[in-house]
Parts: sequence; C-alpha cells; structure tokens
Amino acid sequence: MPYVDGFVLALPTANLERYKEIARFAGDIWKEYGAVSYVECIGDDVPYGELTSFPRAVQAKEDETVVFSWITYESREQRDAINDKVMKDPRLAGEQWKGVFDAKRMIYGGFQSFMSL
Repeated sequence: MPYVDGFVLALPTANLERYKEIARFAGDIWKEYGAVSYVECIGDDVPYGELTSFPRAVQAKEDETVVFSWITYESREQRDAINDKVMKDPRLAGEQWKGVFDAKRMIYGGFQSFMSL
C-alpha cells in the first residue's frame, strides 16, 4: 500500500496560474526522485462549514481558493529518502513560493494507506 503525504492550503485566487506553474515544476522534481504520483487539486465544491471545513482549516478568505494535494510513495522509508533529496535540491532553493500563498496556513501530514478499492 502506498504512503501518502497530504496537503491543504489557501491560495489567493489571483495567484492561481503562478501556483500551477510552480506546482508543475516541483511535481516534476518529486517524480524525478521517485515519487509514485503527485496530484494538485483546485477547490471546486468546498463550502465554508459552520464548524469544520477545508476553508476553515486553512482560514481561507473570500478572495482565496482551497488547494488539496497529495504525493504518493511506495513506503514511508522511500518518502523520507525522496523528501530528503527534494529538500536539498538547488532547483527548489529559491524563493519561487514566496508570496504565492501563506505557508503558515498550510496543513500537511503523512499517511499510511490501509485500503485501496
């Protein structure tokens, strides 16, 4: 079963095209180092819930879009090794993400799959 890194973030809608460019660039690097898949999704039906919701979780503002993303790996060990290489890659050392979205409001974590249908 694959290991999955999941992400949710709020992105100013005005920065959507720039985010897509950067995500494509970063995704290619993750895949180059061995990630099984790299998926980026733009919120299309994510209402602001009264108690919980994707927009609430990342404190999305009216002029922001919620992004839901994940990267899959063969295992947690492979994920750790790939992420180590990605974080050291000079192609990602710049400030291309700066100002595109507020990373302090991004939610992320690693998940062990237990079922796939």
